[in-house]
Amino acid sequence: MSDKQSPLDPEVVAALNAAARPVDPADPANAAAIERVRAQVMQMIAADSARHHVVIKPDDGTWHPFVPGITRKVLSIQDGVMSYLLKFEPGAVLPAHRHPIDEECVVLEGTLKLGGHLLPAGSFHRVPRDVLDCESSSDEGTVIYLRGASPRSDHLI
Repeated sequence: MSDKQSPLDPEVVAALNAAARPVDPADPANAAAIERVRAQVMQMIAADSARHHVVIKPDDGTWHPFVPGITRKVLSIQDGVMSYLLKFEPGAVLPAHRHPIDEECVVLEGTLKLGGHLLPAGSFHRVPRDVLDCESSSDEGTVIYLRGASPRSDHLI
């Protein structure tokens, strides 16, 4: 080995060296060493993978007008599917509309009125493709997370 220090734990190096020779995985000592190596390698892979994650913090991104009293923040668009937030001001109404693909909604803050349902924070709602979604509103204001087709004005009724 060069003067550089190994990033691996000495036990991992020893286990890798031992792995170069045939070992009996049924031997508890070998099984424990194999599991330690596996765990450490998986942790290193996971740490390296973090740079590929998409992170949007609450103050990141921009809210854009959607319909009167409702703003939208796009989080992700991929293959025609959008993940986004809608923020309803108190009394705002989203007209009835259709969904060209299934849409899923989670209420994050406040209460969403949807047809005859009151959906408090933490509620989940799903509308299948091509089913008419009824008018949505909020008396006190709400923030919802949606995942579905990128909304277009021709979807509104």
